[in-house]
Amino acid sequence: MAKPIVAIVGRPNVGKSTLFNRLVGGMTAIVEDVPGVTRDRLYRDVNWVNVDFTLVDTGGISLTGFEDSIVLQMKAQAELAIQESDLVLFVVDGRAGLLSDDFEIADILRRSSKPLILVVNKIEDFKNKALITDFYTLGMGDPLPVSAAHGMNTGDLLDRIVQHLPIQGTDPDNNEDAINVAFVGRPNVGKSSLVNALLGEQRVIVSDTPGTTRDAIDTYISVEGQRFILVDTAGMRRKGKIEVPTERYSVIRSLRAIDRAEVALLIIDASEGLTEQDKKIAGYMHESGKAAIVVINKWDLIVKDDKTLRKFEEGLRNELGFLQYAPVIFVSAVTKQRIHKILELCRVVAEHANLRVSTANLNKAIEEAVQLNPPPTNKGRMLKIFYSTQSGTKPPTFVLFVNDPELMHFSYLRYLENKIRQSWDFSGTPIKIIVRKRDQTGQT
Repeated sequence: MAKPIVAIVGRPNVGKSTLFNRLVGGMTAIVEDVPGVTRDRLYRDVNWVNVDFTLVDTGGISLTGFEDSIVLQMKAQAELAIQESDLVLFVVDGRAGLLSDDFEIADILRRSSKPLILVVNKIEDFKNKALITDFYTLGMGDPLPVSAAHGMNTGDLLDRIVQHLPIQGTDPDNNEDAINVAFVGRPNVGKSSLVNALLGEQRVIVSDTPGTTRDAIDTYISVEGQRFILVDTAGMRRKGKIEVPTERYSVIRSLRAIDRAEVALLIIDASEGLTEQDKKIAGYMHESGKAAIVVINKWDLIVKDDKTLRKFEEGLRNELGFLQYAPVIFVSAVTKQRIHKILELCRVVAEHANLRVSTANLNKAIEEAVQLNPPPTNKGRMLKIFYSTQSGTKPPTFVLFVNDPELMHFSYLRYLENKIRQSWDFSGTPIKIIVRKRDQTGQT
């Protein structure tokens, strides 16, 4: 199931970014005592009492004092943020008190019918109830006073957030027998064209203008008895290139599509090659533990010889070192070259992501790997691997019980992963290895 999204909204300079940094546990957003510093959306995953959600920091919403066109854009931006969220944190400034923009934003939130928490920031004296009394006028329920700068009452805020979030469980949009496939990538790389080519009909709007697709669109298709859900997503553009407000939240929608997906297809424009934004998207796919395929689209535009494909893939592998397990396929949505192979690859990598290895066979493979290449010593101590087991799938997750986890060097862990991959076909899926300590009595 996709993580719930919690959006922080409010007018400029009420401390939204400071609150964001406090809740995610680090200095992520640029914080400056000047209105309008945060111009791009920031998003981070948060875990509180074993509940996961994605927190989104937004720019300030000012609905007065600007020319009409800018006011309309800001209003559209606010409505998109609210629409895409499962919960809204409406942040107001306890020092400055109520302003007209607060009432305007409250009206937008009221019309959305989204769950919300009214957060009164910059409050240090929680005993003085008069500091928050005026905010009841907004009709947004009981205000929660906090001091984001000093971390006061933020734990209570997190508790209240968790109470308001939808219960996480099985995603009702995912059919058990269907493979959910997300098409992700930068704008204008041909995601919609590929979906249409696979469907054989014009199901998704296609345009040469980057950013045409705003929403993640689900389409069902069945191929040789296997059902697929194709999810065409909005392009994920580098922050500095995002200009249209409606495009900014398309990034969040694409991340949500990756979270929901069983297989993520990274679509790359062959004529442009791999970009830094492609690497960031690939990194999110990898960190999310999704089965992955790299699709090089517009291959028909490339002038080729017998070495072009191999050189392109070698360069790609060198740049995406962490995604070595992902198969690469060269296609053209226009000529339909090789597109029939995409869904077959999706079926294969989805099977690999669900593959289970017996404990006996896994331990045998690990023992052979250790005998072939014993762990290096650290200050006279050697790592001992007592036994191993597979604890889960999607991605395949293995647990190694050892004498001291700190003795496990990342290079040896990579060696063990390679040995596991040599023993079983896990192509297309990341592998997660957890190292745990087992004491002398065999307890962990």
